[in-house]
Amino acid sequence: MKLLFTKNRIVSLVVIILLIIIWELLSISFGSEQILPGPDDTLLALFKMAGRPDFYTSLGVTLLRGAAGFLLGLAAALLIGIPSGLNPAIEAAFRPVIVTVRATPVISIILLALIWLRVDQVPVFIGFLTMFPILTTNIAQGIRHTEPAFVQMAHLYSIPGRRILREIYFPSILPWLFSGFSTAVGFGWRSVIIGEVLSQPKFGIGSMMQDAQSFLLVSEVIAWTLVAVIVGSCFEWLIRRIEKRMLRWKS
Repeated sequence: MKLLFTKNRIVSLVVIILLIIIWELLSISFGSEQILPGPDDTLLALFKMAGRPDFYTSLGVTLLRGAAGFLLGLAAALLIGIPSGLNPAIEAAFRPVIVTVRATPVISIILLALIWLRVDQVPVFIGFLTMFPILTTNIAQGIRHTEPAFVQMAHLYSIPGRRILREIYFPSILPWLFSGFSTAVGFGWRSVIIGEVLSQPKFGIGSMMQDAQSFLLVSEVIAWTLVAVIVGSCFEWLIRRIEKRMLRWKS
């Protein structure tokens, strides 16, 4: 198992190196930093950006917006997902709302949010609407896939509803919940940055990307993109680590 894990990491590293080589070759073929800067130019731009105070402010503000959207989405998902999983009628009542939110193009929501909200609230709202339906669906699915025999036995022994939720339903929905976290955070993180690009608050990764694009600083646009990818990958790694710890009892 350890050998397999090592081989997989080597394969991943080789693919990353190949992608960097292809990137460098494409940059040379275009012959212009204004079209596609090379990896070295992008890395230099990243180091220069990291030396500016607005880099950390923008990164921190985007992280806070993403966290706010996630917490709001999770709270709403728990309020709707748990009753929906327990009662098919409630699930049927909320299904049109969930389907509508999932099917609505992000750009449409952003354009409306720009009318309704302040510019710094738009990314949070977009993140919330992106993550909420994913989390709601996964929570409801986890509730419905709980072993019925456990629930029946709990009712037979007159165990209080809170204990049933905490000790039977909660462990059952954990795998679904973490799967929802991984998907929702991936989509939500991108949506928050898209919201920043279009709403242009003072600080934020998306705002910095838009400013760099306006001045044709392509290396900075790519550098900010790399920052967003690295942060998103860290979220994914963290979720998997927490999931592995919390679901250790299943292995």
